[in-house]
Amino acid sequence: MTALSVAATGPEIPATTVSDAVHQAGGQPYEYVRRELVEPDWRRFPGWEHVTETQWRDAQWQRVNCVKNTRQLRAVVGDLLGDSFYEELAADQEQLATMSMLIPPQMLNTMAPTASPADFTEAFFADPIRRYMLPVRSDRDPEWPSHPHSERDSLHEAEMWVVEGLTHRYPTKVLAEMLSTCPQYCGHCTRMDLVGNSTPQVEKHKLTLKPVDRYDQMIDYLKRTPGVRDVVVSGGDVANVPWKQLELFLMRLLDIETVRDIRLATKALAGLPQHWLQPSVVEGLERVARTAARRGVNLAIHTHVNHVQSVTPLVAEAARTALEVGVRDVRNQGVLMRGVNATPEALLDLCFALQGEANILPYYFYMCDMIPNAEHWRVAVWEAQELQHAIMGYLPGYATPRIICDVPYVGKRWVHQLAEYDRELGISYWTKNYRAGTERMEAEEAAAILNRRYPYYDPISTLGQTGQKFWQENPNHQA
Repeated sequence: MTALSVAATGPEIPATTVSDAVHQAGGQPYEYVRRELVEPDWRRFPGWEHVTETQWRDAQWQRVNCVKNTRQLRAVVGDLLGDSFYEELAADQEQLATMSMLIPPQMLNTMAPTASPADFTEAFFADPIRRYMLPVRSDRDPEWPSHPHSERDSLHEAEMWVVEGLTHRYPTKVLAEMLSTCPQYCGHCTRMDLVGNSTPQVEKHKLTLKPVDRYDQMIDYLKRTPGVRDVVVSGGDVANVPWKQLELFLMRLLDIETVRDIRLATKALAGLPQHWLQPSVVEGLERVARTAARRGVNLAIHTHVNHVQSVTPLVAEAARTALEVGVRDVRNQGVLMRGVNATPEALLDLCFALQGEANILPYYFYMCDMIPNAEHWRVAVWEAQELQHAIMGYLPGYATPRIICDVPYVGKRWVHQLAEYDRELGISYWTKNYRAGTERMEAEEAAAILNRRYPYYDPISTLGQTGQKFWQENPNHQA
């Protein structure tokens, strides 16, 4: 294996600085500058100063040394972080967090990668990856931490289960939730009602069937439902499914003649790339990929990278390895979040690193879903529309991501597809052109579903005084 390129320093000039300088000089609003990927030096952390490259590349070492609480974070970071951060983190975990803490070393190492010891606390508070992986109390919106219409299953996926864990939301596509755990827990997780450990705020739902029985029921449904051609295999994260179990399930999918697309959903490609570089996983992935190719099935990996700092040489190596063994595409589905990536510069920096340096196709950026305590991350529809406009024309067309609003009961919609928009109250209205696989009913009722308008709500903090006053006086208003 090629030795990792490890450095304690980052890019020469932040893209925002380049962009501002060029713009002031009459140049482009964004100036592309190619940058080599660099693995931050994990030895800058006191708890990892003696960790070898062999240990760092070992998936089991990464899993064993995940940070799960403030005590473990102190053991790694030590006095680089001031007490104020630990206090804020503990308060958030106790009072507001919807996800428990689980950070692999690989992911923690991408936070504040260039900060000096003297500036580390300030840089860590401001770090974009920290903002969504290790939220603290002061991050949250003090007045509207949750929108009045936020829900723990904001997309109502469980309502559309045809068997436990199998969501039939679209006519030709299903989501298979293989398990309810991940190698890392993102603070903004849309499946916070099911995924991860319970927190003081959220008692998580549990999958009740044994995995083998759940998988059998999923396969049986797909055999009986030939209209489904596309299966997203997710969770949780498929990196937490023992490989032999996952490979067996995928081979069973490939035996179903009507299944033509299979997508493996794994944030671990970025958060724990070491998993996807294990010889046993690489060899197994090649067996699945070659079988898919022989049967004319498109096999892809969908990962979840939200900031350019996450794109390191190990992540690029994992993506390229998957492509080399026959996976057709590796694509990124990020989440648009204020304070993380909700600027043209941040999105374009990330997309160029993904597409140009790591062979990962920028695919979607979803607007953050309306889960509890997520208002500080969410952006308004009009802000998302402006961002979509701002990033057009820089990337190749096929690598220009679409910004998506995942509307409850509707599904994914480009942010310009709304039917009507009340900017004053922050309510957009959307329509759909299909029924969910679970919406089987009489013709008249079925037609009504396609004529209905479905509301989506902007963060109240993005509204003007009139809109904010309205919601203060009418918090239960139903559009």
